[in-house]
Amino acid sequence: MSLAAVENAISNLANYMRLYVEAHMRFASLFDVDREEAIHNMERAFEAKLEAFHSLYDVSKDHFPYFDHGDTSALIALRNAIHHRDHPLFQGLLSDLWLRGDPNQWNGATYLLARHRMSSEGMLSMTAYFKLEDFNLRLDPEAGSPHRDKFLKGEKALQRFHLIRDELGLDAIQQVSEAERYPVNQVYVDMMPVFVSAVVRVFKSLDKVGANFRGFDAETYKTPFTSELEVDLKAIDYQPLKLNSISARSAAITKPRETRH
Repeated sequence: MSLAAVENAISNLANYMRLYVEAHMRFASLFDVDREEAIHNMERAFEAKLEAFHSLYDVSKDHFPYFDHGDTSALIALRNAIHHRDHPLFQGLLSDLWLRGDPNQWNGATYLLARHRMSSEGMLSMTAYFKLEDFNLRLDPEAGSPHRDKFLKGEKALQRFHLIRDELGLDAIQQVSEAERYPVNQVYVDMMPVFVSAVVRVFKSLDKVGANFRGFDAETYKTPFTSELEVDLKAIDYQPLKLNSISARSAAITKPRETRH
């Protein structure tokens, strides 16, 4: 595929990344007025980023080995799962807490939130939490799940799952959750650092092969995503989220807070 097509896809992804940031900035104020709209806006904006990443994959897979890395493989698998939606998985923490009946039903529950650590300066304020269990149910061909991905089968499916599991430390998260006796449906992993890691990896590679970052958004994101941002996928922080009087609490409960390592 020509670099012109790659450059268009980079510009498109950068545009959706900016739109996601704008949705995030409006989230708290809109949440106070219309909780459902605020959550749906955030979720659709994240899904749009996944779609744009997949479009970049479509035109640049000759230039970068997406399925050799856990972060890029995970994003493509997550996009495909959400895109096809032939299952009840990957609804997201915001929807699970606020849009599944009366939020007060979760009062007293404690959730475990796992997040890969930024190794560069600065804090990643945005989050996109999904149930850890959903990755096993969708991607592990040995899990016996009726919701498993049927587009990739056999040894290739197992290799993909092992790559994602091992490089993203999903087993380590599960071990911590089991040791601390969290129910499987109350353990979440943040895919935002994984998204950042994947985009950094791809943007650096495409920059090296001569792809230009055209347009305001692409030019704006080029420097941070090719020379500044870095995620340590081997380092995972854990944050317990205890819910008390959830209906009276603000949307800030889903923002990163003090964590333990």
